[in-house]
Amino acid sequence: MSSFIPREKLDKKAKRKLDQSRRRSWEETNPVTKTIENKKIYNRKKPSNRYDDDGTRVFSYC
Repeated sequence: MSSFIPREKLDKKAKRKLDQSRRRSWEETNPVTKTIENKKIYNRKKPSNRYDDDGTRVFSYC
């Protein structure tokens, strides 16, 4: 069993090897911060629904 050696006393190659063993890859994580959109705030980029009518509705007049 190897004895414990503080990181400050390790040589440069040993520090690199230790750091590399502790690092993880970014394969599955996305480092971009994601925010949830507040639905109460007015959003001018939201598409309007006025022109979504395709004209297939039937109106009945009495």
